[in-house]
Amino acid sequence: MTKENEAKRQKTSQPKAKKQLIINAFMSGSSGNQSPGLWSYPGDKSTEYTTLDYWVELAQKLEKAKFHSIFIADVLGGYDVYNGPGNYSAAAKSGAQFPMIEPSAAVTAMAAATKSITFGVTFSTISEAPYHFARRLGTLDLLTNGRVGWNIVSSYLDSAARNLLNGEPLPLHADRYKRAEEFLQVVYRLFLSSWRDDAYKLDKKTRTFADPKLIRTIDHVGEFFNVPGPQFLPPTPQRLPLILQAGTSKVGMDYAAKHAEVVFLASFDPESLQEKIKTVRDIAETKYNRPRDSIKFLILITVVIADTHEDAVKRYEDLASYADLEGAQALFSGWTGIDIGKYGEDEPLEHVESNAIKSHVKNWTKFKDNKPRARKDIAKQIGVGGSGPLLVGSVQEIADELERWAEVSDLDGFNFAYADYPQTFDDIIEKLLPELNKRGVFWDDYKIPGGTFRESVFGRKFVDKDHPAYDLRWRSDQTREEFEKKLAELEKK
Repeated sequence: MTKENEAKRQKTSQPKAKKQLIINAFMSGSSGNQSPGLWSYPGDKSTEYTTLDYWVELAQKLEKAKFHSIFIADVLGGYDVYNGPGNYSAAAKSGAQFPMIEPSAAVTAMAAATKSITFGVTFSTISEAPYHFARRLGTLDLLTNGRVGWNIVSSYLDSAARNLLNGEPLPLHADRYKRAEEFLQVVYRLFLSSWRDDAYKLDKKTRTFADPKLIRTIDHVGEFFNVPGPQFLPPTPQRLPLILQAGTSKVGMDYAAKHAEVVFLASFDPESLQEKIKTVRDIAETKYNRPRDSIKFLILITVVIADTHEDAVKRYEDLASYADLEGAQALFSGWTGIDIGKYGEDEPLEHVESNAIKSHVKNWTKFKDNKPRARKDIAKQIGVGGSGPLLVGSVQEIADELERWAEVSDLDGFNFAYADYPQTFDDIIEKLLPELNKRGVFWDDYKIPGGTFRESVFGRKFVDKDHPAYDLRWRSDQTREEFEKKLAELEKK
């Protein structure tokens, strides 16, 4: 055997390096979040979500434990489908994501109290004009020193649409994504195409604050928006905040494959999750010429951990005794658009069409064994853990299962929701993360301390060269004429 062949043999025989998992905290501007009713559990402090201290202490605690990010979900209306329409009773009484504060308000306070932890914030493409939104998002990127990402959603609640769209019903699912596509194109151009990288001078010698020759209007005229611009902010630390997206409907997967850098998923088994991840990677590679590894995938998950399996089961049963099953059904009905109150307790839910979150409908009503779940079982499952899988066990069992999910599905990390706050996160920090670190699947420290969100996830400052936003950036080595010629070429493609 030649030395070259021997070297190849040794290289291929070496064990594959374990994937370093991304660990996020999944939050919302509400009490209880994914586990309705558990705000009443002894010791739970999630009702303090209306105070800045709550958010600052959370960020400091999670940064000390080296969490990658705090992901803040959001909805723009109450869950009023259950026993509805227009019936908020179950959501209000149980506190099922009702009421909810605007999530970005706490981010600057959390950023001021920390250095490296990042923040994924949910904003809907139906909530406001893209010009105003780009200013809000850009301000967050500036004030956090680039530690913010935008989770793009197109909204799914009629209760939100009625208040945001002058009383009009929620547009059809496909139409919402069509609007979201144009919304994102406008945001791209406001962030990247209206200010050259070096336009913000602050030059006291020439008394030039910003060079007007290096600022241009984007002059967007489209089906939904007319936005001349320019962006009303200077270039931000990331130039474009990290792009995140949730949703795995057919159109949602195509949108993610084209634009997303991080994708949030929900699935109850790693095998079906693997199918979703593979589908998005395939579309990204074959349709949009993006590398398969240019997108990171995370799943929502809740864990109940104790020193032994038996103690974990006892803790789960104790938590479940405080779950509000009416609130759970309000959440389910809002997520799916299906009024579960119309079904009998033991009646299985068959697959139905919906204008809400299509991936949720499929998750709950169409299973690999073709046995839809009954109403009472759905309510019980959502009671602790919400729309994602729930793992109950010892530290070793939970760590084993997380590794299995990562290996089987090819996912990149987990969004941990809490059952009770802050105990769930304390258990993750004190018990689970040291075990994951010992196994070599969780980092010792931030990749780039004090770095941007994109640097934390990918180790680089800007989107990769195959991302659709890459060539929209007006770089400091381009004249205006050169850049506008480049944009014209892109428009022809």
